[in-house]
Amino acid sequence: MEFYAAYRPAEGSLMSRLLPLLAVQAESRFPVDAVAELRKDLLELLEDFPETRLVVYPEYHCCRAEGGPKQRADEYDAMAEPLDGARVTALRKLAGEAGIWLIPGTVVERGAGGELFNTALAISPDGELVAAYRKIFPWRPFEPFDPGTRFVTFEMPGLGRLGLCICYDLWFPEVIRHLAWMGAELVVIPTQTSTRDRAEELVLSQASAIQNQVFVLAANAAAPVGTGRSILVDPEGLVRFQAPSEVGAFLTDVIDLDSVTKTREFGTCGLNRMWSQPRPGDPRLDLPLYAGTLDPTRWQPGNRNGDGHGHR
Repeated sequence: MEFYAAYRPAEGSLMSRLLPLLAVQAESRFPVDAVAELRKDLLELLEDFPETRLVVYPEYHCCRAEGGPKQRADEYDAMAEPLDGARVTALRKLAGEAGIWLIPGTVVERGAGGELFNTALAISPDGELVAAYRKIFPWRPFEPFDPGTRFVTFEMPGLGRLGLCICYDLWFPEVIRHLAWMGAELVVIPTQTSTRDRAEELVLSQASAIQNQVFVLAANAAAPVGTGRSILVDPEGLVRFQAPSEVGAFLTDVIDLDSVTKTREFGTCGLNRMWSQPRPGDPRLDLPLYAGTLDPTRWQPGNRNGDGHGHR
C-alpha cells in the first residue's frame, strides 16, 4: 500500500470551506466479514489522519463477486440486502463510531419489489444514512442490475453539497451535469474499473470537472479487481491527485469548496463562465433526444429540490 499527499493550503489562507478528505484505493472484499475488515482499516487510517472529515471507498468495496457474468449475477443476488439490513446498519454504526462522513463504496441492494440495485451510500458522522444513489447506467451487458431513476445530492452542513454517481455513469454526461445543476460542488464516483479503458475515464473525469465547474473524485479499486489510478480533479480541470498505478493507495487532500464559487464567478482560467451563459430573452433550445427543451431561465445551478434519497 502506497501513500500520496496533495498540496495543503498555507496557514492564513483565505479559503473558508475546507474539506479534508481521504480516498482509499483498495481491493474490494467478499461480503463475509467485509464490514469488520473495513472497520479495522478505517480506524487505523484515522489514527494517522485524525482531521479527515470524508472517507471514500471504491465500488463494491464490501460486496465483491467473482467469475463470469452469470456467476457474478448469482452471487450478487445472494448477497443483496435492503438498506435497513445488517450490512448498511453496520456501516452506519461504523461512521458514527469514527465520527466522519463515510462513502463506503457501493452495496448490492434488494429493492422493495425484488429489484437488484448497485447503490452508493453517504453516511453522516451521526450514523445517519443521508443519501442512497442507485446506479442509473449499469455497465451492460456485464452487470445484472436494475437501473436507478433519480439523481442524488446531499448536504454536508456548514460545508456544501455533494453528488453521487457510480463508475459507468461517468460515460454519460447527463449525470454529472444534472448533479451540478442540483447544487453539487463535489461529485464522488465509487468505481471498480478492471479494464483497459481506465485511461479514457481519467480524461472523462477531467472533462466532467471542466464542463460543470465542480470537483470530481473517482475512487477506483486496486488490483487485482481494479486498475487503480484514482483521481481528484478541481473545478478548472487541474488534477489534485492521481494514483500512478493499480497498487493500493491512500490519497489525501484538503479541498476548498469555495473554489467552485470562485470558478463560476470569475470563469475557468478567468475566462469561461458556462453557467452564466443565458441572457434575458434568449430562446428556448429544442432537445430532440430528450423530447424537451433547454430553458435559459432554468439553467443556473443550485436547485435543491432533491431529497437526497435515491431509494424513495
